[in-house]
Amino acid sequence: MSSHSPLLIGVAGGSGSGKTSVARAIHEQLSLDAVLLDMDAYYRDLASLPFDARTRVNFDHPDAFDMDLLVEQLGALRAGRAIEKPTYDYAAHTRAAGTVHIEPRDVILIEGILLFTDARLRQLLDIKVYVDVADDVRFIRRLRRDVEQRGRTLESVVEQYLGTVRPMHLDFVEPSKRYADVILPEGRENRVGVEMVLANVLMALAQRRGTLSLRPPGAPQ
Repeated sequence: MSSHSPLLIGVAGGSGSGKTSVARAIHEQLSLDAVLLDMDAYYRDLASLPFDARTRVNFDHPDAFDMDLLVEQLGALRAGRAIEKPTYDYAAHTRAAGTVHIEPRDVILIEGILLFTDARLRQLLDIKVYVDVADDVRFIRRLRRDVEQRGRTLESVVEQYLGTVRPMHLDFVEPSKRYADVILPEGRENRVGVEMVLANVLMALAQRRGTLSLRPPGAPQ
C-alpha cells in the first residue's frame, strides 16, 4: 500500500440491484490495488436470541447493522491498519464464529443496501455509487439468490419481501440515493456507466498519488 490515504468507494442500491456485481467489476479492474467488503457481514450478532426470534428480525432496517463496528473498521483501514472483518451465517440468522483478516489497500470498496443512511459512513466515503434497477428485476434476483445460496424457502422469501424488504426499501434505501455521487441504472449490464465510474476511480487515485500516468483498462502501454 502507498503512503497516501486509501480511496473509499461505497456502492449502494436495493436488494437484488446488482450492487455486488458492480463492486466486483471495479475490484477486478483494480486487481490487487483494491479490497472489497460486504456490509451484510456487519449484521448484529443475534446469537443470544432463539432461532424463531431471529427469523422475525427486520434485517432491512438500519438498526439491524452494527454501524459502530463498520465505521470503526473502515476508519482503521483508512488509517492504514488491518482489521478482522466479521462473517455472517445467513441460514442461522446470526454472526458466524470466524473472521476474515483484511489488509488496507489503495482502494477500499464496500457494498450494501443501507450504506448511505448513516452520516458517519457517508463522510468516510470518497465516491458514492447508487445502483438503480426496477423493482421486479430486483425481486427475482433476490428470490433466486436466497433460495439457491442462503437456504431459504420460496414462501419465506416472499413473506420477508412483502413484510420488510419492500417497505424498508421505500423508507430508507430509495431515499438514500440522493446522497450518491453517481446513479447507475441497470447495474453491471450498463457497461458504459461502469466504465465511467472506473475512470473516475482511476482519476481520483492518480490525484492522490500525484501522477497522471495511470492507464485506462485496455489501453496500450
